[in-house]
Amino acid sequence: MALSRGLRCCQRVLAWVPVVIITLVVLWSYYAYVCELCLVTLTNPVEQVAYLIVFHVIFVLFVWTYWKSVFTLPLQPDKKFHMSYADKERYENEERPEVQRQILVEIARKLPVYTRTGNGAIRFCDRCQLIKPDRCHHCSVCAMCVLKMDHHCPWVNNCVGFSNYKFFLLFLMYSLLYCMYIAATVFKYVIKYWTDELTNGRSKFHVLFLLFVAVMFFLSLMFLFGYHCWLISRNRSTLEAFSAPVFQNGPDKNGFNLGFVKNLQQVFGEEKKLWLLPIVSSKGDGHSFPMRTLCEAQNPLLANEEQWGDDGLDEENQGYHEGSSLAIEMET
Repeated sequence: MALSRGLRCCQRVLAWVPVVIITLVVLWSYYAYVCELCLVTLTNPVEQVAYLIVFHVIFVLFVWTYWKSVFTLPLQPDKKFHMSYADKERYENEERPEVQRQILVEIARKLPVYTRTGNGAIRFCDRCQLIKPDRCHHCSVCAMCVLKMDHHCPWVNNCVGFSNYKFFLLFLMYSLLYCMYIAATVFKYVIKYWTDELTNGRSKFHVLFLLFVAVMFFLSLMFLFGYHCWLISRNRSTLEAFSAPVFQNGPDKNGFNLGFVKNLQQVFGEEKKLWLLPIVSSKGDGHSFPMRTLCEAQNPLLANEEQWGDDGLDEENQGYHEGSSLAIEMET
């Protein structure tokens, strides 16, 4: 037991290593840009002031969004999605899978749940002992169920989900802007150092390496940000892009797609003045989401449990119905 606690403690400490690395790189970039470029290399006072003002505006937004991405705790399902003591005891004491399935159906009838597992079973987390809300998944790293989970990101040492997805997107955007601004303003002086027009040896190293790091991070972040912009435009999470959510008529990758504008509002809210700030403005509470077809919203899956035995999917999706009748989803 002591060894297990020690390993978990080490794991928690090591999980912060990527965050520490990012923090050190950002601190060095601040020193290199402000001190070595603006205060040492630049000689024009107007240029110095202009560079520093714009840099600090972007820097503050970048650090602010990163902080919010790291330290905003993932939201877990409300207590109403957890099994009561009596239901838990009844479920655990029952050995017949079909009766266990019926117990879950009875519990879930009272909840706003519209998605199921691939073969029609209730999405139940055996570890957290709860009925999973739509778009909720269990994170094995955080050891909890996370509302509208997108993915677990080691670079923020946090689960990206309903509570901080907006912050994570803004972090990617301001990271790109930060790298692009540095690269654009530093490039001219890199050329001067390269052609020996400027000769300060210490500043030369910092300025040259600053351009290299900025371009490297910009290229890598550009693809990641582009991918998440595509996901937002279709109102999908990373997990849903790999495995489509299952509705009454089977898997539907566009089940939550409401159209481009409404998809944006789901993440950023309706107040456009808050879109670019890391302030909570996302619509909803993370437990239920509007769906593409009104008939699905008006007819909960749980009202017609028997239909799952008869309503087959098309040939492409028949594999979802194979397996045991229980098929409780343990974790993502």
